Amino acid sequence: MSPTLVLFHSNLRVGDNPALAAAAELGPVVPVFVLDENFGRPLGGASRWWLHRSLQSLGNDLRDLGAPLTLRQGDLLDEVKALVHETGATRIFLQHGYDPSIQKGEAALHKWGVKSDVEIKRFAGQVLFPPETIRTQQDKPYTVFSPFWRACLKQASFGPLVRCDTLPPVAEQPLSLDLEELHLLPSHFDWTPSLAEAFTPGEAQALETLDAHLDEGLRSYKEMRDHPGHSPGTSKLSAHLRFGEISPRTIWHRTQEAMARDPDLSCDGEWFLRELGWRDFSYHLLHHFPSLPNAPLRPAFENFPWSQGPSAELTRWQKGLTGFPIVDAGMRQLWQTGWMHNRVRMIVASFLVKELLIHWREGEAWFWDTLVDADPASNAASWQWVAGCGADAAPYFRIFNPVLQGEKFDADGTYVTRFVPELAKLPKKFLHKPWDAPATVLEEADLTLGQDYPHPIVDRKQARGRALEAFQSIKAEKPRGISA
Repeated sequence: MSPTLVLFHSNLRVGDNPALAAAAELGPVVPVFVLDENFGRPLGGASRWWLHRSLQSLGNDLRDLGAPLTLRQGDLLDEVKALVHETGATRIFLQHGYDPSIQKGEAALHKWGVKSDVEIKRFAGQVLFPPETIRTQQDKPYTVFSPFWRACLKQASFGPLVRCDTLPPVAEQPLSLDLEELHLLPSHFDWTPSLAEAFTPGEAQALETLDAHLDEGLRSYKEMRDHPGHSPGTSKLSAHLRFGEISPRTIWHRTQEAMARDPDLSCDGEWFLRELGWRDFSYHLLHHFPSLPNAPLRPAFENFPWSQGPSAELTRWQKGLTGFPIVDAGMRQLWQTGWMHNRVRMIVASFLVKELLIHWREGEAWFWDTLVDADPASNAASWQWVAGCGADAAPYFRIFNPVLQGEKFDADGTYVTRFVPELAKLPKKFLHKPWDAPATVLEEADLTLGQDYPHPIVDRKQARGRALEAFQSIKAEKPRGISA
């Protein structure tokens, strides 16, 4: 039979990959990854490192199954045309994506397939609930999470996971680039060794990470997920999910199995699965509001009085030198590991947009470049949520107090002292507000503010008043297409 091209993009796995499994049943398979910078948002530096390692892992897995991965670079449609000509393929299978530029590319591919008598088939797999299937009673998209998730749960019936144990190869393999020829790794300043210390990309590690979370972290998930110094606290699956090294269905099934074995896990398990719901909700928003990464859902924010021009405060925020320990710990964790705890993401984001009045797009862009789990839907939706201009957004008057947040969620200072070690000798009483420490305490802690650790870059009382004044003028506006 004629071969089937299987295009990989955000589904870099062999397990529970419906496109790959369906192709394997029909005959020879040609697995393909095309690096097209216009097919999806161009990746940031940390994500490019992850992609390199993930493709390396996927290539090994596919080779073990019998069909090596073909790597190409350039325009997706041009490369697909060339591969069809080289292999004689009559079918192209791929996972359906929801990034606007990916959907545009898929549409162009489908149009060409119709003209060329090549079957183009898209499979589900990126999310649990395809955005086009979840609608309000008024047949509109949801913009509030809770009713969205209730509607999803009413449809929560998933078939068994799929897997192929062997892949029939083509008689003659098409030409492939070497992985290094994609130039995904940094060529100048290389911070990737620290990323490699923190994470191991690939499907095998994704499954191992899930098992470890279900065995060790799920029991206390709801209570401890907000405490960045606690381990295990979060699942650390976000980057694996972002690159499709594990499917959301796999997480759903295995979590349900764990809850069935131990009913005491039900509350924590349902809370954990709810996080998959937030991910789906972000893709729901991106699908229905494709301008999400660039434009606020609330029209009034188009004229919001953000700070203008180059900002030294932005640079200090990026480097973790704001003088607010929990903020600085988060930003340093991000730079050192390519990841940041979710609670701390909200704290640092609130600080940027509300304490400093710096546009949320500046923060979104920095996260996009430095996060290994930078996701086109979740990143934009979360920044708009914190800024107050998105769907189901945090109230304009909700400004995370970095001192209180630190004292509540990092009371013993485990997190802060790990990433801001210059504060390690401070008594816990002053750890999250070193400016309040008496001179004798600072001296005993070998700490000179303004030298060893910066003074706060902003007066919080003044900054809060400034933020409330700015947000007050637009608080009555509603998002476009708002519907519960």
